[in-house]
Amino acid sequence: MRKLEKDVMTKDSAVKIDNRHFYSRLATIAGPIAFQSLMLALVAACDALMLGRVAQEQMTAVSLATQIQFVQNMLIMAITGAGAILGAQYWGKGDKKTIQKLFDMMLKYAGAICIAFFIGCEFFPEALMHVFASDQTLIELGADYLRIAGWSYLITGVSQSYLAVMKVTDHVNESAWISSCAVVMNVVFNLIFIFGFLGAPRMEAKGAALATTIARVIELVICLVISGRAGYIRPALSKMFKISKELTKDFWKQCLPLMGGSLFWGVGFTSYTAIMGHMGVDAAAANSIAAVVRDLICCVCNGIGSAAGIIVGNELGAGNLEMGKAYGIKLMKISYVIGIASMIIVFAVTPLTVHMVLLTDEARKYLTGMMCIMAVYMIGRCVNTVTINGVLDGGGDTIFDMYSLAVCMWGIAIPLALLGAFVFHWPVLLVYSCTCLDEVGKIPWVMIRFRKYKWVQNLTK
Repeated sequence: MRKLEKDVMTKDSAVKIDNRHFYSRLATIAGPIAFQSLMLALVAACDALMLGRVAQEQMTAVSLATQIQFVQNMLIMAITGAGAILGAQYWGKGDKKTIQKLFDMMLKYAGAICIAFFIGCEFFPEALMHVFASDQTLIELGADYLRIAGWSYLITGVSQSYLAVMKVTDHVNESAWISSCAVVMNVVFNLIFIFGFLGAPRMEAKGAALATTIARVIELVICLVISGRAGYIRPALSKMFKISKELTKDFWKQCLPLMGGSLFWGVGFTSYTAIMGHMGVDAAAANSIAAVVRDLICCVCNGIGSAAGIIVGNELGAGNLEMGKAYGIKLMKISYVIGIASMIIVFAVTPLTVHMVLLTDEARKYLTGMMCIMAVYMIGRCVNTVTINGVLDGGGDTIFDMYSLAVCMWGIAIPLALLGAFVFHWPVLLVYSCTCLDEVGKIPWVMIRFRKYKWVQNLTK
């Protein structure tokens, strides 16, 4: 096996791929995940659109406040991501008992993170909002939102652990269906509580928080009900603290780099939002809308990235190293096609987006410029999502993402944006361009790492 791994990692794969089978499998896995990602992004879009019809300050405050959840999600994604990487390989091997142990670990660690964020939102919401804004109105509105939404942050990690296990155990459709139901309910509750329909009080920003909390509770209940059926992996809570040291070590070997990368990326993106938030209400409002559009269009690359990790991981875990490598190479090439298509879509939707929400003339001008800059950024975002977070992570090469973010985001993009905003006082769009440098700039480095084929490895014991 070691000789085979060495041979595989030193030359391009010569395995012939059955394209019909490959694309069918990719669509089967990526389609539901992309739809799930789209539905989740629609919640933010609906919040922005609905609150944008109320007042610019309401929309901006909620957009800034949800950065807290964004950071939390990055940490939870590291936990569930490590479980999914190992779970995909063990599923390819046919070892369900180990997947159950991984499920227990995800619940334990994700639960601890949720409790910490819940305490912060309930007891220190103003302090958290001060990180993202200097305007007192935005701080007060955001703090009110966090006090209610904090209850949803308490259970997010549990439901995400259930959904992650479903994805890697051939229940990806159910996972997508559950998330989609939660999104639909969130949107419906948004309409009711933001605007005060059906006899409910008009709560505006607080209504968005209440809608999110109710939807998350229902999502968790559905996860518990569906996972109780035959054929699903369920946690063994009585054994949660009796997991072997060897498996725990393997879990953290994957999780720590993912967590480091998630923190670098999550806090980095939050820093971008904070920087734009301190450049004025107009800049913050335009950036909020641009972020919603970015997240909506990234749904396809998110779906294919997740599918890439599962497909490559299944083959590697089953010992089919050559086929896993061949799939990885094909998926990397597909990422460029998705990136170019995403760029075209951003340019196409720019005129409609600029006129969909109530913005000042200055904010509208900023938004137009940000959309054009973001169009180019989308190429790097798609390539890196599929190649790094999909293929490389699927083979256990999780450390590279952390290194690349440390250099490109924290060593270049964030310092430039900070200097531009607070020292040199550059124009808003130039500062925004600095926040988009990292994804495009690291593509050559990503390709070099990919061609070393360190990700072609079997992680199962």
